[in-house]
Amino acid sequence: MPEIRPITDLRNTNEISELCHKKKEPIFITKNGYGDLVVMSMETYERQMALASVYKKLAEAEKQLVDGVPLLEGEEVFKKLRKKHGRV
Repeated sequence: MPEIRPITDLRNTNEISELCHKKKEPIFITKNGYGDLVVMSMETYERQMALASVYKKLAEAEKQLVDGVPLLEGEEVFKKLRKKHGRV
């Protein structure tokens, strides 16, 4: 269940910081009873960005399949990468 806190709790930055690191998920901040901000640790942010990147790449790959882009053999891809980056 998401953690929801009033904006006045931001006065105690140490508590919010500890909560962000402990929960490892975003904390939603409300102002006058309405959603206003989201606060999270850098670790959580980086994990979220990495997941978003993976989902984006998966969506691109699925689109290529739908569009009929021919599949590549794994070994051929690795050979090209080794050649490109100077590893034999």
